[in-house]
Amino acid sequence: QVQLVESGGGSVEAGGSLKLSCTASGLLISKFVMRWHRQVPGQERELVASISKSVNGIRIEDPVEVRFTISRDTSKNTVYLQMNNLTPEDAAVYFCEALEISYPQYNYWGQGTQVTVSS
Repeated sequence: QVQLVESGGGSVEAGGSLKLSCTASGLLISKFVMRWHRQVPGQERELVASISKSVNGIRIEDPVEVRFTISRDTSKNTVYLQMNNLTPEDAAVYFCEALEISYPQYNYWGQGTQVTVSS
């Protein structure tokens, strides 16, 4: 059974930092594109960052490009999202996704972790 479990969310003041973790079981993160998304109630889910199978393909989406970093530790089967200089606009539920990009594509999602940023 595949599980992605996010952790590390919480409440911080603007300018603060959080490090989210996504620990996988039932799959190897090195075999998937791992992605972080976020979603605000009433809005579409937004892709934030992704890391490829080979780790060479790391992409951080605007507008978090200079503040967020994505990394992984295959020994812990865990993907991280380091978030710095947080703003109230970063407040959302953050989700982890494991994506198989080869045909046939399929994916797995975690349950999400809440990030709250106060001004």
